[in-house]
Amino acid sequence: MGGNASPSAADLKAILSSVGIEAEDEKVNFLLTEVKGKDLTELIASGREKLASVPSGGGVVAYATPAGGAAAAAESKKEEKVEEKEESDDDMGFSLFV
Repeated sequence: MGGNASPSAADLKAILSSVGIEAEDEKVNFLLTEVKGKDLTELIASGREKLASVPSGGGVVAYATPAGGAAAAAESKKEEKVEEKEESDDDMGFSLFV
């Protein structure tokens, strides 16, 4: 807020509208009541700590296959790889990922 320790709802709306965001009065007022009297630097630090504890990225998905399903799964993976290779021949040798 450029050094303004207690911005008004109009100040926040002006900043948000400058980047194409239309803010709802209820939400702006709620935000201002929640942060009233709190230090912005401490709020940001607290938020970063909370975000750091949130898991991100791709995890491994485990699933069970019925008996004999492992062989079928391996077979289907082979077929997928063969199909992918056949499709890559259609790019006339200009593929960036081969």
